[in-house]
Amino acid sequence: MTTRILPAVGDPDAARIFSTLLSQLPSAEPATPVPDSTTLLDTLARLAVDSLDDLPEVVLVHERIGPVPALELIREVALRFPAVGVVLVSSDAGPALFSAAMDSGARGLVGLPLSYEELAARVQAAAQWSVGVRRHLGRGAADTFTGPGGRVVTVTGAKGGVGTTFTAVQFALAAAASGRRTALVDMDLQAGDVGSYLDVQFRRSLADLAGIQDISPRVLQDAVYEDRTGLALLLAPADGERGEEVDDRAARHIVGALRSRYELVVVDCGTQVTGANAAAVEMADVAVLVTTPDVIAVRAAKRMVRLWERLQVRKAEDTAMVVNRWSKHTEIQPALIEKITKTRATRTPVPAAFKELQAVVDAGRVQDLDNRSTVKQALWALAGELGLLAAPDTPAPAAGPPGGALTLRAAGTVSRLRRGREG
Repeated sequence: MTTRILPAVGDPDAARIFSTLLSQLPSAEPATPVPDSTTLLDTLARLAVDSLDDLPEVVLVHERIGPVPALELIREVALRFPAVGVVLVSSDAGPALFSAAMDSGARGLVGLPLSYEELAARVQAAAQWSVGVRRHLGRGAADTFTGPGGRVVTVTGAKGGVGTTFTAVQFALAAAASGRRTALVDMDLQAGDVGSYLDVQFRRSLADLAGIQDISPRVLQDAVYEDRTGLALLLAPADGERGEEVDDRAARHIVGALRSRYELVVVDCGTQVTGANAAAVEMADVAVLVTTPDVIAVRAAKRMVRLWERLQVRKAEDTAMVVNRWSKHTEIQPALIEKITKTRATRTPVPAAFKELQAVVDAGRVQDLDNRSTVKQALWALAGELGLLAAPDTPAPAAGPPGGALTLRAAGTVSRLRRGREG
């Protein structure tokens, strides 16, 4: 049997050593090493789309992988791809690290400097375990391994006031209406307004889960508010200072627990980058960035994308750009925003029609927005375009330009924006 091995190691010298030794293992098929945690998770997710058979049997994780710490990365891989055997490679091969690695889901620990005999033994053991798990679960059951439960979509604003929370809420409502079991998480930890938009007050919040290492279904159920709209709501803390309790580690555990129980998890990440929402964006299957078609917001969107790339959270080309408050008379059109930010602009822009929203927003009941609203129609169509709905076919909105052909107007505001492109 051929054992496919995917090394995750950022140091080029260490990567060469890994590749050399792995190529000497009998029946081994080592892949090109991936340099960071983001690339590893993206690669595994891409391989798992079609079939379980496409996933490697063994993943080797170097102790200095980044930006996600090695043990956190192992936990994430074990949760999302449970039939992949993960082996940690570390200079510390003591019992404390061994125990921590096993608790995180690793199938073995190899000490540095690498020894051929030890590496071969650990890889073989992990591969045998992986094959046994796949045989038990059934070959071809690809849906089981794309991440137990479902998909995660994050919604982030380029700046305040661009409609981030409203967009996240409508995405979640559309998914729930289509029949998907959906959770909506408010990770705008100091200024979360999901509860206000849906007229919900609840004593529990994200902060109540922050210190819990193993979030059981019962613990999660106690923290989640089951709304009559069909959404499961996990709200931001009422006291903003408690948001500091939710760090990147807690966010990974919380989002992972929700992913395992819901078909879709929609996370409102607000407009400020914190460790928690950066971790959520990195974990997301779909990362949405919301902007409005004006100079200040588009520049803010570009800053956000650059920040994500510097932090190795998300690549620009893997980010979906939603243009809110669009009209055919707007000087800055979606195609220009796509070009400036290097993101993927969605085909469906959201029209500028705040009068349709004002009554339900002021009442704090956006779930009561009329189905004839052009804004609602556009956002629900966007949910379909992004693959968030159970029903595969979503009619194209009347508000958007035909066939996704987005026009540019070169004068006025556009000139200002282009002058500041490199700023």
